[in-house]
Amino acid sequence: MFNITPEQKIKIYRGLRIAGIVLLVLIVLDCLAESRGDRYDNKQENSITFSGHGEIAAIPDIANISFTIKKEASTVKVAQEGVALVEKKVLDMLKLNNIADKDIKTVSASFNPKYEYRYDLNGKMVPCALSSVYPCPGKNVVVGYEAYESINLKIRNTDDTGKIMQELGTLGVSDLNGPNFTVDNEDGLKVLARKKAIEDAKEKAKSLSKDLGIHLGKITSFSESGNYPVPMYAKGMSLDSSISAAAPAVVPKGENIISSDVSITYEIR
Repeated sequence: MFNITPEQKIKIYRGLRIAGIVLLVLIVLDCLAESRGDRYDNKQENSITFSGHGEIAAIPDIANISFTIKKEASTVKVAQEGVALVEKKVLDMLKLNNIADKDIKTVSASFNPKYEYRYDLNGKMVPCALSSVYPCPGKNVVVGYEAYESINLKIRNTDDTGKIMQELGTLGVSDLNGPNFTVDNEDGLKVLARKKAIEDAKEKAKSLSKDLGIHLGKITSFSESGNYPVPMYAKGMSLDSSISAAAPAVVPKGENIISSDVSITYEIR
C-alpha cells in the first residue's frame, strides 16, 4: 500500500479540481453552441415569401415552317437529281419572296432503298400478287430508291406566310408543317416580364407586411419560373396543285404571351 504525503494529497486535489473546471467549461461551451444554433434556426424560420407574376403580350414577327422534298427513282442518282430539281424551284420562289439565305436551313438529307416482296417467275422477279402459290415463295428485293431532303424555313414578313405555303404546295414538297409563330426578341421580352413580376411581388410585400404588422428586412432568397410562348399553328393546308389559282390563305398570327413568376423571401425583423 502506497503512503501519500500531505503535499501529494494537495497536488492530487488541485489536479482533480482543474479537471473538473475544464469539464465544466466544455459543457458550458457546448450549451452555448446549441443555443446559438437554435437562435440561428429560429432566425431562418422568421421569414416570409411573396410571389409575383408578370406577362408581356407580343404579336409574333416570325413564322417557322418545315417541309420535305422527296423523290423516288430506280437509282440513287436519279432520285437525288429529282430532289435537286425541286429544291432549285423552291429556292427560286423563296428568293422572289425576299427570303434571306440565312433563313433557309437544310436539317437532313438522305436516301433509302425501297424493298418489295417478290418471287422468281421464269428467271424474273415479279410481285407476289401474280403468284398462284400461297404463301408466296419469294423474298425482299430492292426495287428502287427514295431520296429525301428536309428544310426549315423562317419567314420574317409573316403576312406572306399563307402565300409562301401555298406556293410550296404547288412545287411538289411534302410533309409541310407549320406555321409556328414566334417572337424574334423573346429574351428582351422575358426581361420585361421578370421586372413586372418582381414589382408585383414587392407591392404584395409592402401591402401584406403592413396588414400583418411586421417589418421586413433583407431579401434572403429569390427564384423564378416562366411560361414561355406556346407555338401557334395554322390549320392544315392542302398541297393539291389546284390551290395555285386560289387567293393566298390568310394565316392568323394572334399573339404570344411571355410570362414570368417569381418568389421573393424576406427576413422578418
